[in-house]
Amino acid sequence: MSFTEHAFVFPCAGETLLGIVAVPERSQATGVLLVVGGPQYRVGSHRQFLLLSRALADAGYPAMRFDYRGMGDSTGGLRDFEAVSDDIAAAIGAFQANCPELTRIVLWGLCDAASASLLYWDATRDARVGGLVLLNPWVRSEASLAKTHIKHYYGQRLLQAEFWRKLLTGNLGIGQALSGFRNNWMRARQTPDRAPFEDVLPFHKRMMRALKDFPGHVLLVLSGDDYTAKEFLEAIQADSPGAQVLESSRLTRIDVVGADHTFSDAKWRLAVQDATTAWIGNSW
Repeated sequence: MSFTEHAFVFPCAGETLLGIVAVPERSQATGVLLVVGGPQYRVGSHRQFLLLSRALADAGYPAMRFDYRGMGDSTGGLRDFEAVSDDIAAAIGAFQANCPELTRIVLWGLCDAASASLLYWDATRDARVGGLVLLNPWVRSEASLAKTHIKHYYGQRLLQAEFWRKLLTGNLGIGQALSGFRNNWMRARQTPDRAPFEDVLPFHKRMMRALKDFPGHVLLVLSGDDYTAKEFLEAIQADSPGAQVLESSRLTRIDVVGADHTFSDAKWRLAVQDATTAWIGNSW
């Protein structure tokens, strides 16, 4: 399907944000807002956001990508994923203003953009958001990373012939290896960081609450070769309401075998693209 793209600016808390929208010739009522994660801008790693927005528009779904305050061509100071709810709210409004036929917004985010999307909905309960696409959500703490290393790294090492060759030939550096394992074990036993104020939950707890309470459809995409994805699975399985969401009919889980964190290979990027498009079509 043919589509057009155009750039525009819109306000957010006294600053000016840049957005680019891809509009199909015949638009569906569901649009996808691509939320940026990490220190990058609207194009995305490996041009992923640009290519995905065009693929979605080609399938009939309007798509918008934008720069947070302090990133890319937007003004303002740099901020992290816990402080971008105003940016997301402003982008949703601008998206609907540019595509008035939209009745439903899907938030799509990779890594801490997935986390930001959940935190946004938890804080606002925005009824305009009907779906969430979450890729390798970020829940990292020292304790969670250590637990993931113990479960996945050390377990795999014991099955590797190279490990045993080094051990038997004295080339392993056993003291250093044991020290690393001990440090990870101690970190894994730590209590998660407390929030700055007693009445504010840590961000990963608010993410789990959002997953539990969100009434719409959720697509969870996990890379097969990524510690961030493994940490998220550890976190959600350890959270009783979160574990129930994993089994819920409103959540669809896709595992991309062998994929790295950013789906850098074309075959992995296309797998994400196809999964996103198919999920939207099957959900509404």
